[in-house]
Amino acid sequence: MRFLSAVYTDVGIKKSTNQDSLLLLEAQTESENVICAVICDGMGGLAKGELASAVVIKELRRWFIEDFSDIYYSGMSDENLRLSLEGVIYNMNNRIGNFGRSLGINLGTTVVLLIIVAGKYYCLNIGDSRCYHVRSGMEQITKDQTFVQREIDMGRMTEQEALTHPKRSVLLQCVGASERTVPDFYTGTVQPNEVFMMCSDGFRHLITLDEFYEYLNPEVITDEDKMQEYLKYFTDLNKYRNEQDNISALLIKTL
Repeated sequence: MRFLSAVYTDVGIKKSTNQDSLLLLEAQTESENVICAVICDGMGGLAKGELASAVVIKELRRWFIEDFSDIYYSGMSDENLRLSLEGVIYNMNNRIGNFGRSLGINLGTTVVLLIIVAGKYYCLNIGDSRCYHVRSGMEQITKDQTFVQREIDMGRMTEQEALTHPKRSVLLQCVGASERTVPDFYTGTVQPNEVFMMCSDGFRHLITLDEFYEYLNPEVITDEDKMQEYLKYFTDLNKYRNEQDNISALLIKTL
């Protein structure tokens, strides 16, 4: 399987620093290509959220380059992949948490990671950055680890109420600021001519799924120039609609 891809990030209209960090790596084996994509949305005072997200991206880059090949060539076990990634997240949570405590501040980052290999996707999530599978519609793979999502799941809040709730941005866990992190892990099959969209929450607050699908469905995004163009279009639309957060997104199309 081959891939088209595009990445876009913007500081937005309010914040002075961009605390989002992104990673996109593609590797070639003897028989196929493998792609790894990550978005981290950092949080913390004194621009330390930017540091938290960058540190996690750096470690996941190292993991993919140095450790993933062992998992791949040993038979690509779902369980081995999950355990290896959970180990990285556990170590990063302790490392960032200890650093924050040494400064007397809280800092942390969301993580959404996607690997496509051998006709399957593997997705890890902590926080409220998201991954969507775009085929005949916009299928949200990840579930937000947030206060409002928990209330929705418990039947104590509607999705409409969650949009304006004062705690809508409160995370249940993130890497660095949580005592313990438990990533969600998702898998599924992949066919040619499908699209994956990953984004920080600033990219999707003010855009509907129908608007995304109109521009990001597999029949429309036929090359990387169009993918880049539409990511910039939605970024500008978010800023026009007064989005206050950093804005980041990543697209992958399978061929």
